[in-house]
Amino acid sequence: MADATIMLSICDPVQLVLIKTDTFSETTLVSSHFLEWRSVLGSEEGVTNLAVELLGVGSECKVSVGVLNIKLELYPHLKKSLPQEVINTQLTLERQKTAEKERLFLVYAKQWWREYLQIRPSHNSRLVKIFAQDENWVNRPVGSYIHPLRAGRLLDTPRQAARFVNVLGYERAPTVGGGGKQEQWCTLLAFLCRNKGDCEDHCNLLCSLLLGFGLDAYVCVGTKGKGQMHTWVMTCGTDGAITFWESLTGHRYVHVPINPDDPPLVEQPRPLYPYKTIGCIFNHKRFLANCQPLDSVEICVFDLNDESRWKPMSEEAIKSVCSPGSTTSLPPFPPLCCSLVDSAAESNDIELQLRVFVSEHRKDLGLATVWDDQLSYLLSPALAAYEIERITGISAGNEEFQDSIRRAVPDGHTFKGFPIHFVHRNARRAFATCLRSPFCDEIISCRGDQMRLAVRVRVFTYPESACAVWIMFACKYRSVL
Repeated sequence: MADATIMLSICDPVQLVLIKTDTFSETTLVSSHFLEWRSVLGSEEGVTNLAVELLGVGSECKVSVGVLNIKLELYPHLKKSLPQEVINTQLTLERQKTAEKERLFLVYAKQWWREYLQIRPSHNSRLVKIFAQDENWVNRPVGSYIHPLRAGRLLDTPRQAARFVNVLGYERAPTVGGGGKQEQWCTLLAFLCRNKGDCEDHCNLLCSLLLGFGLDAYVCVGTKGKGQMHTWVMTCGTDGAITFWESLTGHRYVHVPINPDDPPLVEQPRPLYPYKTIGCIFNHKRFLANCQPLDSVEICVFDLNDESRWKPMSEEAIKSVCSPGSTTSLPPFPPLCCSLVDSAAESNDIELQLRVFVSEHRKDLGLATVWDDQLSYLLSPALAAYEIERITGISAGNEEFQDSIRRAVPDGHTFKGFPIHFVHRNARRAFATCLRSPFCDEIISCRGDQMRLAVRVRVFTYPESACAVWIMFACKYRSVL
């Protein structure tokens, strides 16, 4: 039998996420609600019914989207229910405790910020982000978005985790009217339910997964390119090596700082990463602001224990609002779900649709279409090699693929192939994108003697039904002078 007193001390709410999926499989986050479930502890039979008003997200967070009727029932049943007055008193005390913790942290954060500005006036323009709004426009400390996350047996390596995050869709937070980029960080559950999100959402998830793999990982806030605000992930090795992880592409970059005091005669390699400046870094335990004279990533020294270079926030203060079980922190994230997508069936379905689209397109051009099933099959190793390279950064199996193609293409014939990558499974949308590529369109619309076409699709599945879809179009024909 469950003990109601013990359960009353569990302050984590149940997060409900409402997603709308249209006919093109595009998802929209409709509502995100944190349900206080402990009223059921006061029910004699362990059953209670609730009517919950769900509100919108972002700029519509005050607009009702509907009422959800919920029946809550506890299993196993309680030994004895609690008086409703006891439950209400506990909830009131928790709210007061939460409000006091948030007030004290805000007071501390303001004092910390004043101290940071006193180091150097130019710090006022650096991207030091202490709070961020979630999908309900609630201001939260940025560290509360990070939770060390273990992927069980669904992801085997940190690089595979980076690939998983990379194949989740990228979509900037929606805006109403002008005024530039709308800030909206999503909780992990809302991000994964929607299967797409902004750059910050990808970084928070990747950082959480890398922490779960035992790495010392942080989210970096800075700029890239022409001063555009950007976030990425950084890991610190035990040997002091600094590695940047780009959450939107899965690329990794080793950071080698440039010494600005070296004489100009010494030629130093230019960095390959796109990052320009860095204002702060954080994870679930630490928050550090860059207080070096220049905030350029190129010359930045990542000795995080050197307080003359990195101004830390009190770890105790962060723990008070971000640690698991804290009433101010987000509820613990449930384990990742395995993919529900049948890779082979989905690959075959997309491939058959593409064959129909290609045949119809060529018919409109007055061209016949003859498919070469064997050539299509021979494209499979190339698609597998492309995905392995995205995960590991190592190219493998290219020699066997080239040898098989040479054997399949007779003397005097020309072979052309074009691979393309997607993170969605909409065949029509993928085909429209392919036609916009001059290289792909050249193959699909190719004319020639003994013309044969081939297409191969390979869907690689990841947790939460995320997918990497590789498509390769190819043709062979006899060369005529």
